[in-house]
Amino acid sequence: MFKTNALRPSLKTVLKTSTVAGLAAVMLTTGIPAAVTNSFADAVRIEAPQVPSFADVVDAVSPAVVSVRVQSREAPDKTSGNGFSFDFGGRGFDELPDDHPLKRFFKEFGGPDGDRAERGHGRRDDKPGRLRPTSQGSGFFISEDGYVVTNNHVVSDGSAFTVILTDGTELDAKLVGKDSRTDLAVLKVDGKRKFSYVTFADDSKVRVGDWVVAVGNPFGLGGTVTAGIISARGRDIGSGPYDDYLQVDAAVNRGNSGGPTFNLNGEVVGINTAIFSPSGGNVGIAFAISSSVAKDVVADLMKNGEVSRGWLGVQIQPVDKDVAESLGLAEAGGALVVEPQEGSPGEKAGIEKGDVITAVNGDTVKGPRELARKIASLRPGTKVDVALWRDGKSETVKLEIGELPDDTTQASAGTDQQEEEAQPSSEKALADLGVTVSPADDGQGVAIVSVDPDSEASERGLKEGQKIVSVNNKEVGSADDILGVIDTAKKDGRTKALFQIETENGSRFVALPISQG
Repeated sequence: MFKTNALRPSLKTVLKTSTVAGLAAVMLTTGIPAAVTNSFADAVRIEAPQVPSFADVVDAVSPAVVSVRVQSREAPDKTSGNGFSFDFGGRGFDELPDDHPLKRFFKEFGGPDGDRAERGHGRRDDKPGRLRPTSQGSGFFISEDGYVVTNNHVVSDGSAFTVILTDGTELDAKLVGKDSRTDLAVLKVDGKRKFSYVTFADDSKVRVGDWVVAVGNPFGLGGTVTAGIISARGRDIGSGPYDDYLQVDAAVNRGNSGGPTFNLNGEVVGINTAIFSPSGGNVGIAFAISSSVAKDVVADLMKNGEVSRGWLGVQIQPVDKDVAESLGLAEAGGALVVEPQEGSPGEKAGIEKGDVITAVNGDTVKGPRELARKIASLRPGTKVDVALWRDGKSETVKLEIGELPDDTTQASAGTDQQEEEAQPSSEKALADLGVTVSPADDGQGVAIVSVDPDSEASERGLKEGQKIVSVNNKEVGSADDILGVIDTAKKDGRTKALFQIETENGSRFVALPISQG
């Protein structure tokens, strides 16, 4: 006989089973229970501080920034009218003697320089070569009627120009003018519409540390935006006498040339033109033509197609502390005249080598670059007062500014010196200076025969083969002349003397210490 309670589960078991089943039912219908959910963290999110965005500036200025594509014509081949090239044993057709059989043949039947070519059977090299892409850069509209600013080095070798807008529209452009001295150029687009354009900022208000935005066409990628700060002002990178670059750390690469750098008001503070790069790519140092330099040049190019600059016509160098002391100047400053150019306004007015130009029309000249910019900004024919420091006192000369020639070359006093062995009897050591000299073969100055490698003369760059032309602006022709000038300087209480050194590259002044013993 079976007991019924043996098959019937206990009440405790029933309750336990019901609880588990109920929990499973809840999980299937509602997911993870609240108690389990609370054991996991929420997704990470923080409230970031609100920082200025460049997006509004970029939206506003981007339509005014363009890509510039440049094409040049290939050099024509020296070919016949049928396209055959003529090269006779390394010589061209023109180099063949008149009685050469081939020259007589082409003269009779037509060909290079033959009669038939003159009668309409044109040579292939009479025709312009085909266009091919040569460079690509950036630019920006500076007026609503289609004037575009870019770099001279972008367009200098071009024959055809295309401006590409941000929406991809391609427009033909013509070259209005270019200026190699500031590396600026202006193109003109003839479009039947008004273009978005930007304006130049007053860069005198730009400070080191200010945010800037560069927009351009790096590597041909089109409208690319980078941001950074002005990292320095007044940079001289050796590209010319008007160097006054802004240094920026925004990423600038090949193809950015000619593109603008904006302040946060959307004004152009600089035009990107060069980078410092051992690798060829961006390393965080770029140089932009300051708007103060660009503004006047662009205006002249738009109006006249060229830039008319004032010209003084003197070769100059900086006045450092040692040079100032050797000349009796209270402090370093001004521009030291190395050589006035023959026939220049400076020479006609009586400016001499060794003079220090200290002011123009009462405006102090701090250095050569400032003088170059001051003179260049004056219109040819302008009459000015030039303040000089000469022979220990101030003088003023009046002159009329000339016009800078197109291909001005700095006057060079350098001569082709024969490097012959000097006769020992003519050599004389200037022990205090660390140089040995001999009268120059041409009778002008004294040749440096040797330089003590441990002397200050060596540190200042004096080398064998160079010449000493003058000391303290007194011409010298022997070692005794040099010693005489130095003795006079000692009596005047000076501790340095100013030596004019002539090298194969021209003249320069060097201040050397003189012993008081």
